[in-house]
Amino acid sequence: MAQERRLSIDPYGFERPDDFDHSTYEDFMASYLSILARRAKKWEDLLDAKKNVKKGYKVKRYVRKGIPRKHRGTIWMAVSGGQELKDQTPDLYSSLLSGPKNSELIDTIELDIPRTFPDNIYFKNSPDGKRQLLFNVLVAFAHQNQNVGYCQGLNYIAGILLLITEDEEITFWLLRILVENILPDYYTKEMMGLRTDLEVFSELVKIKVPDVYNHMKLHNVAWAIVITKWFICLYAEVLPIETVLRIWDCLFYEGSKILFRVGITMIIKNKEKILKARNFSEIAEVFKGITQESVVIECHSFMQAIFTETGSFSSSLIRRLREECRARVAEQSTT
Repeated sequence: MAQERRLSIDPYGFERPDDFDHSTYEDFMASYLSILARRAKKWEDLLDAKKNVKKGYKVKRYVRKGIPRKHRGTIWMAVSGGQELKDQTPDLYSSLLSGPKNSELIDTIELDIPRTFPDNIYFKNSPDGKRQLLFNVLVAFAHQNQNVGYCQGLNYIAGILLLITEDEEITFWLLRILVENILPDYYTKEMMGLRTDLEVFSELVKIKVPDVYNHMKLHNVAWAIVITKWFICLYAEVLPIETVLRIWDCLFYEGSKILFRVGITMIIKNKEKILKARNFSEIAEVFKGITQESVVIECHSFMQAIFTETGSFSSSLIRRLREECRARVAEQSTT
């Protein structure tokens, strides 16, 4: 019975659904464990040789191949600028928690805490759970960034960060980096950054997979309907946790265009299924299924694919598309 219980919970505390594909997962892990061991040794050698990890070709290559779990918090802080930001005001987190509070914000956050990852043993209401830590992080962030305050979706992002870093203060700083630097305007009231990037994604599909773009247009399926959740929670709650963490490794290093690469890769790999769908309902079902297939469980080969199968994603292209799409979204908001 104990063995069954262990198998029903993944290493991060998430309860696996009854239809979890144990066979595919075990086949994948049989080969992935040797990759993890090899990458861990390389990271240990790198960290032994360097006092501070800084951005560079070698570190970028290492990040793309995955950061060992025990080093993720430290590396994310180093490559994202989180540590530098923290060093500027080292007492900020504690002062926010001890300072005056907005009761309306507190009530909103308290309402969402029990809804956060109900399928994770660490977020259930238990003495050794992480609910109080998550509450602290979200309260501190909401009072520090009053332009955003608290927005649904932040609880899931902060929750994953807590599971990995096991440190509420590091989680606070990484949340700041994500919301303020990497994904500006995603979580504001107007969500202009998110709405813009959904339009950018549509334009990228038009460039990279034009037949899928035309098929979606033919059946009048708005991209926002099928992919908003991908972007708002940064693929958490959508893809397997190990795959999400590999994506976040790159997100903290390379920025938000990694979100486009992941989405376009899933479109490319499921192109035929999407094109065979004959109406809105069937297309929606395909999109629901493509986040649960073996291709996304096998995170190592999937992460290799997002850099090889999607072609170039130049910063200049993303910048131009964002300018054009932001203007279009702003115009739509005023009409």
